Amino acid sequence: MLLVLCVDLDDDLGRKTGFSTPVIGRDPVEESAVALATADPEDSDVNVIFQGLHIYDDLDERDESVEVAVVTGNDEGDVNANREVGDEVDTVLASLSTAEDVTVLVVTDGAQDESVIPIIRSRVPIDGVRRVVVRQAQNLESMYYTIKQVLNDPETRGTVLIPLGILLLIYPLALIGSLLEMPGFVLGTTSALLGLYLISRGLGLGDRLDEAVERARRSLYAGRTTLLAYVVAAALFVLGGVSGMNALEEAQRTTTGELGAPVMVAALVYGSIQWLAAAGITTSLGQITDEYIAGTLEWRYLNAPFYVLSIAIVLYAVSAFFLDEVEINYLAAALTAGTLLGIVSTLTFAVAESRFSGSADEDQEADDGTRQMGRV
Repeated sequence: MLLVLCVDLDDDLGRKTGFSTPVIGRDPVEESAVALATADPEDSDVNVIFQGLHIYDDLDERDESVEVAVVTGNDEGDVNANREVGDEVDTVLASLSTAEDVTVLVVTDGAQDESVIPIIRSRVPIDGVRRVVVRQAQNLESMYYTIKQVLNDPETRGTVLIPLGILLLIYPLALIGSLLEMPGFVLGTTSALLGLYLISRGLGLGDRLDEAVERARRSLYAGRTTLLAYVVAAALFVLGGVSGMNALEEAQRTTTGELGAPVMVAALVYGSIQWLAAAGITTSLGQITDEYIAGTLEWRYLNAPFYVLSIAIVLYAVSAFFLDEVEINYLAAALTAGTLLGIVSTLTFAVAESRFSGSADEDQEADDGTRQMGRV
């Protein structure tokens, strides 16, 4: 008797269809092949099982003594999978009710599954090995299909085609740069674009930008004041930068000689701190408003505007002192006022949170107790 033995080393059949293996007999094997093809049409083991059925039918038409079976391993590794295949081969051989000598024709889909051949040979003679190769994998049709699939994938297009397109543009851009007598500028710009793209892909900046846009869109539709506060704060930051540069230029005009680094920093801070403080207060108030609307506001959140104001007072006084705009008495008073403002706000809202939050919790517990008594 010839046993047509289909080998599925990584047990795709069992994992994807739930079939109990080994599968013995023509009808059960056909059912398992159809089930695997339905679960995963691209699995190469489908071709292996159907090839085994084809061989079985061909030999059966010649009135030869033949049987077909499917044995599987597992996905835990070569050694464990080979042992599993060996055990299932023993089960198949024990189930064959024949007094004839049994030989095996092994059907596989590649070299990995053929690693079990020594295991099978130790149990039963092997007449041959049939490796199943899909025809499309041997011609240009498979290459065309693969390239088409790659180009249809947006992620692959962005990863492969954009850098390739930039590289292909280098030569024509170099020719244009030569005609315009600016070859260095054109090549430098092209190289910079390619470098920025690769860096953005490597750091995942595209995904982060998409997430930021999505958050902004949700905030806009939800009516969140934080979005408006951020826009206003951005404008205030720009104004602060301009004001800081104007203060630095004024300090350079009124000072003879070179300005030291501390004085330059002080001039920038002195000219921009009021705008930056306004931006910080705006964003904190926007966040507090959204937290209050959402019902998640906590008392300590109210410290943020006062902290920003305290820091602004301190930085303004220090920068003004470096520029000789104020005396040391003013600096000391400003440092004291800024520190006291931060401490007082912290203590005030901490006490308010402990009292009002405790009262709210007690009221909630009382309401829960009343409801429970009403149910009883």
